[in-house]
Amino acid sequence: MKQYFVQTFGCQMNVHDSRRIEEVLRGSGYQQATEPALADLLIVNTCSVREKAEHKLMSLLGTFRPFKEARRGTVLAVAGCVAQQEGERLLKKAPFVDIVLGPDNISELPALIREVEQGAPPVTRTVFDMDDPQFLKAKPHADRREVTAYVTVMKGCDERCTFCIVPYTRGSERYRPADEIVEEIGDLVAGGVREVTLLGQTVNSWHEPGEVAESAKSESKMAASTSQFAGLLRRIATEVPELLRLRYTSPHPRHMTPALIAAHAELQVLPAHVHLPVQSGSDRLLRRMARRYTAEDYIARTDALKNAKPGLTLSTDFIVGFPGETEDDFEQTLALVRRVGFVAAFGFKYSPRPYTPALKLGDEVPEDVKDDRLARLFALVEIQQQAHLRSWIGHQLSVLVEGPSPGDTGRFAGRSERNEIVHLVAPAGYDPTGELVTVTIDEPFRHSLSGFMTGAEGQADPPRRTRLSIVDAGGAS
Repeated sequence: MKQYFVQTFGCQMNVHDSRRIEEVLRGSGYQQATEPALADLLIVNTCSVREKAEHKLMSLLGTFRPFKEARRGTVLAVAGCVAQQEGERLLKKAPFVDIVLGPDNISELPALIREVEQGAPPVTRTVFDMDDPQFLKAKPHADRREVTAYVTVMKGCDERCTFCIVPYTRGSERYRPADEIVEEIGDLVAGGVREVTLLGQTVNSWHEPGEVAESAKSESKMAASTSQFAGLLRRIATEVPELLRLRYTSPHPRHMTPALIAAHAELQVLPAHVHLPVQSGSDRLLRRMARRYTAEDYIARTDALKNAKPGLTLSTDFIVGFPGETEDDFEQTLALVRRVGFVAAFGFKYSPRPYTPALKLGDEVPEDVKDDRLARLFALVEIQQQAHLRSWIGHQLSVLVEGPSPGDTGRFAGRSERNEIVHLVAPAGYDPTGELVTVTIDEPFRHSLSGFMTGAEGQADPPRRTRLSIVDAGGAS
């Protein structure tokens, strides 16, 4: 049986795409290789949001090349957003690559492999499915239990932020019918999944295909689509009651409207955490980025979320060193961090991306200034994160256990309702994977928490399942 090896880097969308690639390959008779040297098929699934990702791709291709040359007939493919972005140019940069595959062409991979194996020259397949959008269905993993899973509800992006290449690599927005989404989630839950994250470039702009006018995005269209997204969340909660947690990423602040905020107040299946990218706290920079909201708008919506779901935590994305960013602009970003109280953040130095309007802005910020600002941003977020984590010492959290902690620690790991990573001690001999359990927190780590389940206070106590405190998805932490 032929073997494949997939190397993934980038966002959650890429992780999801890699899972779909694996499912397509297993359906064609492949099995997963334990290391690239053993694989008949090597795949690099790429991200193009940051410049370093392209450098990482070329470095990884250099690492994979000897494996391809050592095993006659080995096929090397590049998939994902860099593949979509570069197309034929990638074959010129790395002529030993056999297949360049765009995100919308995953289902064609087995046929392309057969062509290459039969002697066809290297091939590029990067065609958007605009006329007939296809969404590969996620399935329960055949070989291992998965507690969490991703489900795509829409793809592409119509926002046109000046720094972002996603509209070029993923195309315009296409939406998946609610019936398909709910059916897929139901199948995943029947196969053991307990938490689902809905995926989309602007996930909360989802609406039923064809039910919202295809004109430019007016405020009325925005409200209609966001109301439909809130309705989708309610339908999932109603029709798949065994689902313990329902998350979504990444929402756009413009689409965080009252209907969606109300869903957070009403639906227990929605955890008390939202990752809501803001990018900057400066209104001047937000205008340059074409984000179409102000810092005040963002604060109003995050305040409303926290009022709707008491105890809700927020994380976000920032870009530092965007063209023209002054020290005053950056100080406004730090002020926003303090005002909103983010407990986690992803921060990136601005890097020019091809085909983006920001290339024409000029006003480049020096690299050493970007480095300094990114370090200061992370330092502030870490202070807030540490204070948040310390506040849980001696308290209980509802944790969905995802499996053993990394390394040979004897502990299990999961996430709380507020998205804290928790490493926990379970009663001796008991595996709580897939369960929502109560954990008493005893220590904060740098970016996570330590605790123990009821019955595991001494770590060596015998299992006492009658003492396990299992709570429902909306149970108080």
